[in-house]
Amino acid sequence: MPEEVTLDAVVEAMFTMVKEYHGKRNLKALDLTKAMQEQFGEACDKKLCKAAIRQLIDSGRCTYS
Repeated sequence: MPEEVTLDAVVEAMFTMVKEYHGKRNLKALDLTKAMQEQFGEACDKKLCKAAIRQLIDSGRCTYS
């Protein structure tokens, strides 16, 4: 049975990835989604990734350009 993945865990992992690539590459939402599914496995679906991206944008930690 897959381990439960929390929204906060995905948000933090995405933010870490964005910080790592800052200034080197512009990440798209699909890039983040694929990376999170690779990191967390089947427990991290597109819906959870979309919610995590929305939380990052709404909180002001990340912006679309």
